[in-house]
Amino acid sequence: MDEKTDKEKNEEENVDLGYTFLTYWNLLKKYKFLIAIILILVFFLEMRHVLESYLFKILVDKGTLFVAGTLALIGFKKILLILLGVFAIVVVTGFFGRWVQQHLVNVLVNKVMVDLKEKYFNHIVNLDHSFHVTHKTGKLITRMSRASSAVERITEVLTYNIISVIFNFVIVIASLVYFDLVSAIVIFIVAVTFISYSYFMQAISQKASVLANNAEDRENGVVSDIFTNIESVKYFGKENLIKKKFADFIELTRTALMKHGGYYRWIDSVHSITIGLGTIFLLYFPIAKFLNGEMSLGTIVFIYTVYGNMIEPLYGFVYGLRTTYESMADFQSLFEYGKIEKQIKDKPNAKNLKIKFGEIEFKNVSFNYGRRKILEDFNLKILKNKKIAFVGPSGSGKTTLIKLLYRFYDVSLGQILIDEEDIRDFKQESLRSEMSIVPQECMLFDDTIYNNIAFSNPSASKEQVMNAIKFAHLDKIIENFPDKEETVVGERGLKLSGGEKQRVSIARAILADKEVLVLDEATSALDSETEYEIQKDLAKLMQGRTSIIIAHRLSTIMNADKIVVLKDGKIVQEGRHSELIEQLGEYRKLWKLQKEGYLEDDNKDAVK
Repeated sequence: MDEKTDKEKNEEENVDLGYTFLTYWNLLKKYKFLIAIILILVFFLEMRHVLESYLFKILVDKGTLFVAGTLALIGFKKILLILLGVFAIVVVTGFFGRWVQQHLVNVLVNKVMVDLKEKYFNHIVNLDHSFHVTHKTGKLITRMSRASSAVERITEVLTYNIISVIFNFVIVIASLVYFDLVSAIVIFIVAVTFISYSYFMQAISQKASVLANNAEDRENGVVSDIFTNIESVKYFGKENLIKKKFADFIELTRTALMKHGGYYRWIDSVHSITIGLGTIFLLYFPIAKFLNGEMSLGTIVFIYTVYGNMIEPLYGFVYGLRTTYESMADFQSLFEYGKIEKQIKDKPNAKNLKIKFGEIEFKNVSFNYGRRKILEDFNLKILKNKKIAFVGPSGSGKTTLIKLLYRFYDVSLGQILIDEEDIRDFKQESLRSEMSIVPQECMLFDDTIYNNIAFSNPSASKEQVMNAIKFAHLDKIIENFPDKEETVVGERGLKLSGGEKQRVSIARAILADKEVLVLDEATSALDSETEYEIQKDLAKLMQGRTSIIIAHRLSTIMNADKIVVLKDGKIVQEGRHSELIEQLGEYRKLWKLQKEGYLEDDNKDAVK
């Protein structure tokens, strides 16, 4: 589960605009030159609209003079031609300017989107094991996808709906101040009221926006979890239970979205009143001046034209403001991961590890998981090329030892040494890449068998990969597949059986060809016949390597050089199988329980 404190939940419900916008700007700022060109284009394109209105002002004023007989026909024609020529130039330059602007915005959006995906994918992949076991995959995917879409939305609305409106507003007010100060003041008050109220409403609705996003995240996390475990749903016949659970989550999402959408009823209503009042004042003052002979008809046309041209952009500004806030909320859900730092860090002077011998030592190791004590003053030396098995009840510390060896966690006290050097002196990736593992469940990529095996050694030749396939006796299996080694295994390898997946895992391990091999319950999920076959493959794989085996089935570790029996994080027994079954203790008790279990099963089969 992705548990959070009340403080963390409260922080998630509010958009940290400062941090979020700064993070977005840090993605943008490497393209300052491109942004500057776009802003220049936006400014000149907005000037074009005011220039068009001014051309109509001249046309009306000169037309009025022509009708009044104070302007000759030939002079009026010359003016018309000039106006037509200027208007044609404005239209053509506007066309090309808009084309270039859209192209540059598209270039900017895609560059920033790639940077964002790469930055946060790399960061999340590089976070500690503890992060990935406490965060749902569905939520990570949703937040990455939503933030990527937000890059496109916010960059476009900033260009077309916010910056363009600001430029338009400045140009309009400046031009109106020249022609009629009162009209300029009226339009200024209308625009400021319109924008200020929009900003205020967006600010108070931000919490609802984040809550709506969080509801969608939880819903998508549940969907991912359900489909990942769809076999369990089918096996236990719980389709109706799952449907009800999903219905509850989508109802929570619907409620959150409705609450968020409710704010915009008030925004639209107040906007209509503001525009209406502005129109009334602009009808009164300019017409009064016209009737008094203080203003030309062309100037009135200019005022109404620029005011009318501002109304739609103002609504666009509100849409842009709304989209900006929503995008900030979308960003924040992903950007919050950027605040999470790795707890397991490489030293500044960390080296790359190259295991030469494969001797491993746990030296005075203690480890606490939170307040829970797992290991205390644990000491064990594993010699080169020896097979060491860990056994013991669940929670005894077997898997913890492997995770500490791989530096998924760091020891609280003591050291883990490989070839007499502390593993904390090496880069984590080089440490892990120098060991090979066959896990209990082989998790495969939705790719070909060949590529899944080659994953452990991407530089391997095809001959080496095919030799690994033969070693794992996988060649006999894939002979019956239509696409042989190019068969796509499906998500998590679902198209393969458990035994087939384990053979892929063994082939992957042999191709890695490392001095240290870890077998983590490698055959516990298999049937007896498949297990017997794979145990023979594993026996060959372990030859000439330092091997660490975790097993519940004691029959699989009888040939280990040393068996270490753990209980409550401590070694309670160690020795060979033949020695331990002769001693009173935990191992003999486990052996007796398993042996009697097998005999009981055999007797039942005989009765049948």
